[in-house]
Amino acid sequence: MTTIAVVDHGAGNLVSIAQGLERVEADVIVATEPGQMDGVDGVVLPGVGSTAAAMHRISEAGFIGPLTSMAVPLLGVCVGMQVLFDTSDEDGAACLGIMSGIVRELKNTPTLPHIGWNDVTMTDDPLFAGFDSSELFYFVHSYAPVPIDASITIGTSTHGETFVAAVRQGSVAGVQFHPERSGDAGIKLLSNFVRNCEEVQRAA
Repeated sequence: MTTIAVVDHGAGNLVSIAQGLERVEADVIVATEPGQMDGVDGVVLPGVGSTAAAMHRISEAGFIGPLTSMAVPLLGVCVGMQVLFDTSDEDGAACLGIMSGIVRELKNTPTLPHIGWNDVTMTDDPLFAGFDSSELFYFVHSYAPVPIDASITIGTSTHGETFVAAVRQGSVAGVQFHPERSGDAGIKLLSNFVRNCEEVQRAA
């Protein structure tokens, strides 16, 4: 069985992400300290709220070093994706800096926050294996990352303006939407992540 650690830094979506991973038959460890990530096949970094609050909790729990030097696939979700970047305009917080770019507030939008179901224009990435253009995902956010290297973008969506909805840099990926709240589409994405972790482990 593939073992996935879900980083516990107080994020409100931790339990539902763990339950989603269990539905796709992953062995889930809720990691409250970095040592619990040793020997796992993949890591999920959840997050809701502000980047500054998330980074404070991640730092206090000692996760910054391990997260920035992961040797296994890492998936950031919502604010867990945003903190993969350098900083955020939301509060000026220094983030993990795994990916180069700034998280900015959505502009020219009909409403903020952007809440509800939306489609995602996807590239051919393992996270989206088996998907088609009819899939919808659930979003709750007012900010989205603007990568310096646009080639790491693997998914975009539109809410008044087109924004980055998914990224990948090597074995690190992130999604702005909530797979744990996206029904069958979200479960399929989590299943794809677990499968990718299995493939990386076999190739090691």
